[in-house]
Amino acid sequence: MSSTGDIVQRVNFANPRSFTTTFKSDLKETFFPDDPFKQFKNDPPLRRAKKALQYFVPIFEWLPRYNFRLFRYDLLAGITIASLAIPQGISYAKLANIPPIIGLYSSFVPPFIYAVFGSSNYLAVGTVAASSLLIASTIGEVVSAEDNPTLYLHLVFTATLFTGIFQTALGFLRLGILVDFLSHSTITGFMGGTATIICLQQLKGMFGMVHFTTKTDVVSVLRAVFTYRKEWRWESVVVGICFLSFLQFTRFLRKRNPRLFWLSAIAPMVTVVVGCVFAYFAHAEKHGIQIVGHLKKGLNPSSIDDLVFDPKYIAAPIKAGIISGILALAEGIAIGRSFAIMKNEQTDGNKEMIAFGLMNIVGSFTSCYLTTGPFSKTAVNFNAGCKTAMSNVVMAICMMLTLLFLAPLFGYTPLVALSAIIMSAMLGLIDYEEAYRLFKVDKFDFCICMSAFLGVSFISMDIGLMLSVGISIIRALLYVARPATSKLANIPNSAIYRDVEQYPGATGVPGILILQLGSPIYFANCTYIRERIMRWIKDEQGFSDSKADVIEHVLLELGGVTSIDMTGIETLSEIRRSLEVIGIKLALVNPRIEVMEKLIVSKFIDKIGKESVFLSIEDAINASRFLLSESKQKNGFPEESNVV
Repeated sequence: MSSTGDIVQRVNFANPRSFTTTFKSDLKETFFPDDPFKQFKNDPPLRRAKKALQYFVPIFEWLPRYNFRLFRYDLLAGITIASLAIPQGISYAKLANIPPIIGLYSSFVPPFIYAVFGSSNYLAVGTVAASSLLIASTIGEVVSAEDNPTLYLHLVFTATLFTGIFQTALGFLRLGILVDFLSHSTITGFMGGTATIICLQQLKGMFGMVHFTTKTDVVSVLRAVFTYRKEWRWESVVVGICFLSFLQFTRFLRKRNPRLFWLSAIAPMVTVVVGCVFAYFAHAEKHGIQIVGHLKKGLNPSSIDDLVFDPKYIAAPIKAGIISGILALAEGIAIGRSFAIMKNEQTDGNKEMIAFGLMNIVGSFTSCYLTTGPFSKTAVNFNAGCKTAMSNVVMAICMMLTLLFLAPLFGYTPLVALSAIIMSAMLGLIDYEEAYRLFKVDKFDFCICMSAFLGVSFISMDIGLMLSVGISIIRALLYVARPATSKLANIPNSAIYRDVEQYPGATGVPGILILQLGSPIYFANCTYIRERIMRWIKDEQGFSDSKADVIEHVLLELGGVTSIDMTGIETLSEIRRSLEVIGIKLALVNPRIEVMEKLIVSKFIDKIGKESVFLSIEDAINASRFLLSESKQKNGFPEESNVV
């Protein structure tokens, strides 16, 4: 107990809550940590239904407040990202080994869906290079895009459907925690490795080659480049270097002066337009410079009948859908949150999952492939001053006009121009500075990053990703199996007790060892905790030859122990019995409610005694000192002052 004047604070030994109460509480914290229904649970039914609709369908929240002033900003941003979406759509479709028109389709329907269900004001919807290559490599293992392009395309649509179903299910089940396994270091390494192999793959277009490998590792790609070196065309190389230099120069200008962001935003579109004009008037095909080819006018045709569920092929779309779906979620949610933070706003990860999932489900029915929130397009959208998701609607309308009237003109786009656009975008994803920062701050994070980078670069994308995630999980398990424990001592001239390793000047209390446990006590770490506590005692006993300083009380500060299982309770019992054998008393300090309830139900509190459980370290020390004083008087030692 603790006392201040006439006020007495006692440890709460109330009856434990029922299983139903604790289960509902744990379930809520696991799946609904944001408590979304609290804000309107006391409202009248009609108002509650209205707020629920606004919560689950965000467009009903911002659209009633929308006005022309906001639309002016969204109109400019939408037109700007549309100019980027056209070349990116064609380029990334080429990367996925599907017809270029599919890339344009994928920037028409999905943005409408996201504008209705998405929670971010700044995210711009589109295709991404990493997912495009991942789908190509996974589907390409069972069906060749060159030998059977129709079946290959249908499997891509099927993979998009599975991606959408998976993402929507995660959102409805509130399982966004799964995406958290893709750590920052994992994504940094994965994106760097993906950017590297994508850049190398673009050497096919830069050199004007016809034959190439379908594999994605660095060794296979470089071997293909030099194996077919007789196909190299100097004309294509010269044009490609010119385009790439122009694109990189605009990126350089943007870094030097952020206000010139629009230069790098329209640079890909300028590259495509100039490339089309050049190819048309110079008859580029006759000089070894390949072009995209015919692009038909018209909006997205239905692809529901094209979905493939044949057991012979179904495994590949499922695998591609799940892996690329997780990657797309991690990238899209992280990017959306990053730009929202800049405006002191928040995005809902579960709403984003549902929005991504629905737009991919609808996209798979309308000849689209996987879409998410790409960084480059979102950055342009943000810098262009967008205010709401209406910018995606404007972009989609621009894409609709392009599909209806301008699509055939882009058929003259040189493949080397698309390769230059992709390479320029990918070079910005290889974050050397972040990898160096990881190396300086946390060597383990650096190893996780490099495992993803090297695995993706030299083995395959999915294996590199799983390797990095596996190492991250091993690290998390190490934290569980080897939790932090520390010895506490008193900061001079205060009532504060802190880790002696962090504060070497802190002074211990004679005869009392204060230990702090900083993690849940589970079956996985019980043995270590028991051995570590006994080692603390042996080390402490070995520091002094004075009988007056022999440890007689061990205080376990449990404020950081969020939960305990039955093995953990048995471990505490074993520690108590072991200490009693050598004449040391055990006391607990500040156990949390979840821990206290289990200690009461298991009868451990009855064994140790309620008088051995304290609210604070100060209370425990005062009680222990009283017992030490009595013990020393019995053994002939003079009584010490009780003042710290």
